[in-house]
Amino acid sequence: MVSNKNTDNSPKRTYTQRARARRREDVHRRITLAAVELHGTVGPAHTTVSDIARRAGVRRATVYNHFPTDLELIDACSSHWFTQNPPPDPAPWVAIPDPGHRAMTALEAMYEYYDRGREMLENVLRDAARVPAVEKILQQKWEPLLDGIVDILTEGWSPSKAETSSIDAGRGREVQPTPQGREVERRASLRVALDFFTWRTLTASGLSNEKAARLAVAWIASATD
Repeated sequence: MVSNKNTDNSPKRTYTQRARARRREDVHRRITLAAVELHGTVGPAHTTVSDIARRAGVRRATVYNHFPTDLELIDACSSHWFTQNPPPDPAPWVAIPDPGHRAMTALEAMYEYYDRGREMLENVLRDAARVPAVEKILQQKWEPLLDGIVDILTEGWSPSKAETSSIDAGRGREVQPTPQGREVERRASLRVALDFFTWRTLTASGLSNEKAARLAVAWIASATD
């Protein structure tokens, strides 16, 4: 005779497994939220596993059980934070034909985003050089966003007089900048304008987000006007 013991107990086992999975998901989320909160207040470099465990109400070993490496923990934190605080979508900016208007639209949107996420962005960007896992995640998630925006904003600028003709002061002769050189300089200008710490310096000087964006666009335009 075939025993039906396993069959009789299967609903109970399934319920137990689901309950365990829910408990694990809850603990996973609590650890993630604790880390996010600490990163946003004191920064990743000043956050310890003990701090996270205490805030999440678990043991240090439990944190390591859910996140064996710093990279996994930082990845979970960044994914959660960016889901709750998504950056502006650059796609609509592509359709703006005028490069100055396009840059103004993009920079004002990014500066407003920096304003909303000031504490977290400042802490994370500040600590990246001290926490390799943070630097790695920024390279994977943050830098591609900014590089993509630079790609969008680079197009359409008219060559300036400085680009079409300049004087080599050391030798007193006219030189012609290469298209590659102009492209590098323009991308560098846009990248500086998009930098979080550029925004922080401008607004700390008393400028609103709009005025800061307008001033940054003026810098870029001065080299292409």
